[in-house]
Amino acid sequence: MPRIAVLPNAVADQIAAGEVVERPASVAKELVENALDAGATTIELVVEEGGRALIRVSDDGGGMDREDAQLALQRHATSKIHAAADLVGVASFGFRGEALPAICSVSQLEIETATADGAGTRVRAAAGAILAVEDVARRRGTTVSVAQLFYNAPARQRFLRGARSEWRALADAVTTIALTRRDVRLALAHDGKSALALPPASSLRARLAGLWGGRYAEELIDVDDVYGPTHVRGLVERPVEVGTQSRRVHLVVNQRAIRDGGLTRAAEAAYRSTIPAGARPSLFLELTVPGELVDVNVHPAKTEVRFRDRWPVERTVEQAVRRALGTLDSAAGAGQRFWGGATLSAPLQPPTVDLEVLRAAPAMDDGSLFAAGDAEWDAPRGATVMSAAAAGPAPAAAEAAEPPVEVPPLVQLRRTWLMFEREDGIVLIDQHSAHERVLFEKFMQALERGEVPSQRLLFPMTLHLGPAEADAFEANRESLERLGFEIDGFGGHALIVRAVPMPHPRFDAERCLRDSLDALTGDRVAGTAARHERLAATVACKAAIKAGDALSGDEMRALFAALARTTLPAHDVHGRATIVHLGWDELERRFGRR
Repeated sequence: MPRIAVLPNAVADQIAAGEVVERPASVAKELVENALDAGATTIELVVEEGGRALIRVSDDGGGMDREDAQLALQRHATSKIHAAADLVGVASFGFRGEALPAICSVSQLEIETATADGAGTRVRAAAGAILAVEDVARRRGTTVSVAQLFYNAPARQRFLRGARSEWRALADAVTTIALTRRDVRLALAHDGKSALALPPASSLRARLAGLWGGRYAEELIDVDDVYGPTHVRGLVERPVEVGTQSRRVHLVVNQRAIRDGGLTRAAEAAYRSTIPAGARPSLFLELTVPGELVDVNVHPAKTEVRFRDRWPVERTVEQAVRRALGTLDSAAGAGQRFWGGATLSAPLQPPTVDLEVLRAAPAMDDGSLFAAGDAEWDAPRGATVMSAAAAGPAPAAAEAAEPPVEVPPLVQLRRTWLMFEREDGIVLIDQHSAHERVLFEKFMQALERGEVPSQRLLFPMTLHLGPAEADAFEANRESLERLGFEIDGFGGHALIVRAVPMPHPRFDAERCLRDSLDALTGDRVAGTAARHERLAATVACKAAIKAGDALSGDEMRALFAALARTTLPAHDVHGRATIVHLGWDELERRFGRR
């Protein structure tokens, strides 16, 4: 007698259902996607006990006639494709013909449907078998009711969570669809109470406002970039807001919501040096990719896709988000954070200052932030600096200087912020954060491409380090030399410093080096790029001018120009804002003029 036997259809159907029907949320997702494929413009969901007792989805789509209503419950019966070639670039949500049969095999299911010019049909089924087919009077569209999910599969039913947990998962699934298909009116009710009522939305920002409020939506930055055949658009979180609220990630490829760790990591990589380590930004990104370059037939749940060439797509995502973070829209506005928690009279519009105003500032010498002849200044503590001529040849001048553009008049406030006036308000620049950003990008270029010009000390400094600091020095010795430090061992844990970088006249080389080695003590960052970033950020923070340092007019203008040429001028390396915009409208409201 053979040991291998063909499984009964009922058993095979339940096995197949395991990949499609994981929990009530997956049932709701499949039914709503069927409604969308039918051309629905209004979809209503009624849920009881988190979907364990009932999930009912009603739509105003095209409906089905009697024959199609029965065929829809057979496996691999679909109207979406007719040949294998149709899988290339398939745009519909469903195309496998598996969802309804799978749901029916583990529930009590009822379909009511009607076309525009035909009689209505009701089909009742349970455990994969049709029980009755009858006429019904109803309007065009379809209503699918799924009751007692997994009633005939007690093992599966035991793995369901409580009604509250299942409801949260189901609501998340519907929210994902609402974000993806913003042209549809969606309503969701749970245990007799309305949970969601969303009219069609004109944009992603408008849909987000309908879900989580206008203030949340206005705090996000626009993303819109094209690289090769891939177009990335959407909204991402401002670095200054990352970590202040729950994280949300929504990825769409060709109007299909997906989960993709690679794309998420690519978008997060764009935030490097703008947010603290471990912080996770909210991302709402939509990709348009030619159909022949992406395969959607990867998993029955259709939440994964496979790219023919993944690297260019991930690179485009990172580049698009990085560019968005480089605009002043990503800087802090004059909201609650700026006003110390005071409530605003009306939601603020996102800042509109154009960073090209900064980036058009005059060019400056690459060797130092401030002009050496601007004012008398002291050498680093305990060090005497030789003249530039004695230190070595100066870096070559740029072949073509940027065209000179008038820099706006700058005022220093409290020896901490620079301020200038715009037509739409005032802009404040944190001098320490701004200089930190300038030095970080300069040091990163040095670590990747070459050395920073340094000043040789007339009288070398001797530093005595503890064992941990000495280990940190040995681990970062080569990189420190690239940053402009010339350091030799002097026996034991002593070092002799012969040359230092000179980022500004007030630079305290000894303190910077000691503080940097102390911060790097015990550092276990893996990977060359990550170590370079950590070192550059640490040294930049310690070397930058500080709050309380008085700056001359020339120094302020030089800092302004240097910040303008960075890739992310609105954020320092810790994720804090370097720039805050305060509009005239808000000031007038504060003074009661509006």
